[in-house]
Amino acid sequence: MADINIVQEHHLAPEQARAAAQQVADKLAEQFELTCRWDGDVLRFERSGVNGALTLRPNQAQLQIALGFPISMMAAAVEAKVTEKMRKLFVS
Repeated sequence: MADINIVQEHHLAPEQARAAAQQVADKLAEQFELTCRWDGDVLRFERSGVNGALTLRPNQAQLQIALGFPISMMAAAVEAKVTEKMRKLFVS
């Protein structure tokens, strides 16, 4: 099992941060066939072998993903793609 933890600073208004988080989740859902749901300021997602949460805080978005085997073998590639996507979306 591999864990991915990404923290992205931002200066977005809460509604802008939520829209950016939704875009990240939509991309993950598309790539990995995840189901997503909001729980307050936490966007939870899961499917067999993958689960995680994108937590919105003032000036920060924190993404935690747990990858089961065999997806864990792609952890570095997944982390690189998600980091880049978050960097682009959480700019002010």
